[in-house]
Amino acid sequence: MTNKEILKKQIVFRSMHRGTKEMDLLLGNFVKKHIEEFSDTELKDLQQIVFLEDEILQKWYFETDSKIYIPETKVSKMLKNFKP
Repeated sequence: MTNKEILKKQIVFRSMHRGTKEMDLLLGNFVKKHIEEFSDTELKDLQQIVFLEDEILQKWYFETDSKIYIPETKVSKMLKNFKP
């Protein structure tokens, strides 16, 4: 198994085992839909996102806290526009 395949498996697992059902569904569906199209760099961006705490991601995704900053990358833009 290559390092890229291992990284993909880690991302898939973490995206579906979050702690809150809402984030399991949001991130899990997003990752399942897009993981195969991401480059190595984009996978690393995604890895950083999925390892953030649920509360931070929820506030960022639903724009309930303007102080939360997540770097603007192709992956974060795709996630922000994703509707499960």
